[in-house]
Amino acid sequence: MFKLSSHRYSLSLSCCACAILFLSACGGGEAVADTGQTVSAASAQAPASTNAIPQPAASGATKSPYGQNASNYELTFSEEFDNGFDSKLWNDHIWYESANATKNYTVENGALKIWPQRDGSGKFFNRTIDTDGKYYQTYGYFEVEAKLPAGKGTWPAFWLFNHIDSRRPEMDIMEAYAGGEGWSYKDSSGVARPNVYSATVWKGDKEGQQVGFKMYDAKVDLSSSFHKYAVKWEPNKQTYYFDGKEVLTVNVAMKDPMYIMLDLWYGSAAGQPDNSTPQGKSNSYEINYVRAWKLK
Repeated sequence: MFKLSSHRYSLSLSCCACAILFLSACGGGEAVADTGQTVSAASAQAPASTNAIPQPAASGATKSPYGQNASNYELTFSEEFDNGFDSKLWNDHIWYESANATKNYTVENGALKIWPQRDGSGKFFNRTIDTDGKYYQTYGYFEVEAKLPAGKGTWPAFWLFNHIDSRRPEMDIMEAYAGGEGWSYKDSSGVARPNVYSATVWKGDKEGQQVGFKMYDAKVDLSSSFHKYAVKWEPNKQTYYFDGKEVLTVNVAMKDPMYIMLDLWYGSAAGQPDNSTPQGKSNSYEINYVRAWKLK
């Protein structure tokens, strides 16, 4: 066991303990009767209008969850980043912060790119792209195809989340910590390259209630090529995948609608970025697509 600070609670309005147990699968597995899916929020924090959902084109039927039986799913969300940054769908900052004015993200060549950058004060700053207040879903299959940034301190993530009263339900589908011990290696120029990432589940009913965690050694440089990161979210279970391979199953009920988050943060197990951390668009957290399906 080693210590890793919580992905989100340590940086949000309420802090949690940072000790994390290596769990391959855990949780209460409590039974629930609800097996439906929603694409709108069902909480007081969700706005009345939650239907700003990109509609799949006629070819959308060919967009199947990687490695899954396509007949079990119906496409509900397909963001291919072919039409620039859609501010009707995406925010460029997390709800408790304002957006940093220094530009470190763009959509070009069919991909969302977020890169390490110092702002006017000389500090590396977090960038969050999310659908908070604009798109929610309960249950289904969620997938991105992404290439991760390199460099000490970089902390890219793909997750599902909601802030409901004091609760913080959360599914971290992918988090990587280049520069952290056991999470990366250094190339010949001394740049930290991520080859390990984690999936983590936070029940959210109690502050810092972690119910699942797994470090996965991909055995490849995750900043050199694109890979698929996904979760199948069922009423009493979540199954996490890397390029179609199952890496973690957590038997716990997660019933709240959640929104999609893509971000590049710094710190936690990755440590703090420094002059060895490459800046600029050429070292982007690059996302080719974000897709979601509901379970039939």
